[in-house]
Amino acid sequence: MTQRFAIGPRETAGLNTAGLREHFLIENIFTPGAIELTYTHYDRMIVGGAMPTTAGLPLPNPGNLKANFFLERRELGALNVGGAGQIVVDGTTYELGNQDCLYVGKGCQEVEFKSVNAAEPAKFYLLSAPAHKEYPTARRTQAEATPVEMGAMETANQRTIYKYIFNEGLPSCQLVMGLTQLKPGSVWNTMPSHTHDRRMEAYLYFNMNDGQRVLHLLGEPQETRPLWVSNEQAILSPPWSIHTGCGSAAYAFIWGMAGENLEYTDMDAVALADLR
Repeated sequence: MTQRFAIGPRETAGLNTAGLREHFLIENIFTPGAIELTYTHYDRMIVGGAMPTTAGLPLPNPGNLKANFFLERRELGALNVGGAGQIVVDGTTYELGNQDCLYVGKGCQEVEFKSVNAAEPAKFYLLSAPAHKEYPTARRTQAEATPVEMGAMETANQRTIYKYIFNEGLPSCQLVMGLTQLKPGSVWNTMPSHTHDRRMEAYLYFNMNDGQRVLHLLGEPQETRPLWVSNEQAILSPPWSIHTGCGSAAYAFIWGMAGENLEYTDMDAVALADLR
């Protein structure tokens, strides 16, 4: 498990492109037959991916967690962006199709990720946050995620938002997780942009065609910085930073948050005229 340390707006404003990528971009999320994990010091969120092929992949217990097992003091969200898969939690098997989500509660000791067909492997995007209370492990399919339509073609941000782990969905201690799919012809996400100083956020960009990219913008509203992001790469967004992006074509992204407030609508809007 690699680590990313938290830095502030003053340090970020002085970074070059290589520095921005080092601190905020996670390039390798899915590796065939492996689990990739990154421990961040933004609200102690762990960001990762599990891509099982011919064999199941047990959730490891990295030594720097200083825990008896991974979820001793943590909760986990897993959202599948690949082929059909299974997650086995303490002997119970949960089937997850493409864009289905599983919440795994604090105290679960054995978690294993599997693909139904190794030729079309599952890709489980993982987010884990510290937890103080046990909530039940539960699945939520995309069909159950109550889609919300937002944006318009005129502003190139027409999109469908699917909410999985949040106050009115799967309950959690502090983890919030969902998915946004842009309509063909729309390219802007999270526009108008916002910050939320009470919680960090992580994005996984996916469903991008070969050669396409997203130009992700981060930083304080008056000190924005760009990063070019490829398919199935993740961005870390500090609580003080905006998080918005424009793609070369339509795409999807998974958003996940951890911190002080579970309310999905808790955000501080930034007017377009105030961006620099």
